[in-house]
Amino acid sequence: MHIQVRNLDKHFGSFHAVKDVSFDIEKGHLIGLLGPSGGGKTSILRMLAGLESPDSGEIAFHGQVVNDIPPQERGIGFVFQNYALFKHMTVFDNIAFGLKVKKAPKSKIKERVMELVELTGLKGFEKRYPHQLSGGQRQRVAFARALAPEPQLLLLDEPFAAIDAKIRQELRSWLRELIERVGITSIFVTHDQDEAIEVADEIMIINQGRVEQKGTPWDIYKEPKTPFVATFIGESTMVEEASVLKGFDGAGSRGQARALIRPEYIELGHEQDFPILSATEEGIVRHLHFRGSEWLVEVEVKGRKLVTYRSLEKDTLQPGQEIRVLIHRAYLFNEEDSWIEENRLKVDPMPVMI
Repeated sequence: MHIQVRNLDKHFGSFHAVKDVSFDIEKGHLIGLLGPSGGGKTSILRMLAGLESPDSGEIAFHGQVVNDIPPQERGIGFVFQNYALFKHMTVFDNIAFGLKVKKAPKSKIKERVMELVELTGLKGFEKRYPHQLSGGQRQRVAFARALAPEPQLLLLDEPFAAIDAKIRQELRSWLRELIERVGITSIFVTHDQDEAIEVADEIMIINQGRVEQKGTPWDIYKEPKTPFVATFIGESTMVEEASVLKGFDGAGSRGQARALIRPEYIELGHEQDFPILSATEEGIVRHLHFRGSEWLVEVEVKGRKLVTYRSLEKDTLQPGQEIRVLIHRAYLFNEEDSWIEENRLKVDPMPVMI
């Protein structure tokens, strides 16, 4: 199903939940709505489902405006974060529920349910009740029930929020594979960056009722379009005056600019490690955090804390140790513009006077 949303607006009393939102979703894509709590993600999802009505704007499926079409006639499957399974029904009957409501033939119901039981890895659990299942298994039943009537659009509202971390990780990969096999257009709401990055074809960053940016996880991380996106995605450090950093003194040419510096933009080393020493800053190691496969290092430069990674293959640093710091690039922004800038001294070093 191809989805078009145009100028969607929604108030709840005096609260402006969704503000002039427009976007397109291609058929078969898996889209993650990512953002802070209260940003408008679930409101957008519920309007797509028909559970809320927009104050203005249009929602179109395959070119047909569906604003006035009731939820049950939109061809949508919905998965909630709390499973919402019927406790008195078996796995089989939970999955079959939507088909029974549609009065599908018994033979078709059995065939479709068994197909989904196989697809979702629930074979052998058909006669069990929800309380006899793990959290991950209950969520798989919820997915199967949503898919049973063969919807054209699958909506997922924080589907893994009620599941513990280990099972959640497993279900992410499983969901990605399931959606690819079924080929259904899907939209899921999450506030978990890792979840969105791992699962989604594209991410829409939602903040204060607006779409800040839409794109692939890599594009959004590499080229954030707004300061909010830059600070929301990934780890980073903010420096209020970019021009105080070596190699970025020209940042003020576009007006006062702030610098957002990601860990991978920073390199730590000793004097002999850098061919262009003039491009580096003097730093002091303040804290080290072991991350299993690497160190997360907090280093102080000109009274400002920066955060970077360091390989376990390199010599181990100690708190209080002096170190050279090379900032390769930074994401700069001011009130009117944002851009990625390379360290000027690294790219175009100052000539050595003899």
